Amino acid sequence: MTETFVERAGIRLFSRVDGASDPAAPTVVFANSLGTDLSIWDGVVADLPAGVRIIRYDKRGHGRSDVPPAPYTMGALVSDAEAVCDHHEVRDCVFVGLSIGGMIAQGLAVKRLDLIRALVLSNTAAKIGSPAQWRDRIEAVRAGGVEVLADATMERWFSRDFREAGKHLPWRAHLAACPAEGYIGCAAAIAGTDFYTPTSGLRLPTLGIAGSEDGSTPPDLVRETVDLIPGSRFELMRRVGHVPCIEDPAGYAALLTGFLKEIGHV
Repeated sequence: MTETFVERAGIRLFSRVDGASDPAAPTVVFANSLGTDLSIWDGVVADLPAGVRIIRYDKRGHGRSDVPPAPYTMGALVSDAEAVCDHHEVRDCVFVGLSIGGMIAQGLAVKRLDLIRALVLSNTAAKIGSPAQWRDRIEAVRAGGVEVLADATMERWFSRDFREAGKHLPWRAHLAACPAEGYIGCAAAIAGTDFYTPTSGLRLPTLGIAGSEDGSTPPDLVRETVDLIPGSRFELMRRVGHVPCIEDPAGYAALLTGFLKEIGHV
């Protein structure tokens, strides 16, 4: 395991490499959701095949990365991911993006197809929510911090069974601790993004993953986006919400491993 700060435009982005260290090894890059850090993938990474190089990073405003003033643009977030990939000499990776991470994945594939040979678009869409919805959330966080959104967010993120068992509580605390400026910055980026046209021009192997209980990006929305890419495949995970890599990491890793084998990446 290697931890590195990657600098881009005066901002430090925290990244971590697990598994193989050789840049020539088959590589998987992960981008996580709004209000989380790279730890959401811990359970999945543990179950991936040996010999894979696994790269994770924290978006600006999240985790151990710097928190520049909001708002952020999706272009800046895509360029951040590009800088992380270039720093680690990534070529022909499988890029796994969840929620806003999936939007970053779409944007990066359009911009730098040399970096990405296949996509996993998880619990995401070409357009998420409406500008008015995001404006309301931004105003709420400006007034009271991310804590004010925590309970409603948990209902969208996790299934009822997971919440009733109290398993969501560490993740609620994690979300509430997210820097307000980081949340607001990324929320503004989501609000300003509509990738329907650029994503429809992509031609690369793509796996879509949705959770049956996802209140943020329902399965039909995920499927609609994945269907923009010819030849893509869609998988529905049952009894999980918006962050299935937390609720069912073994099931998520199995889907991802199957896709890696299917496309000859491992």
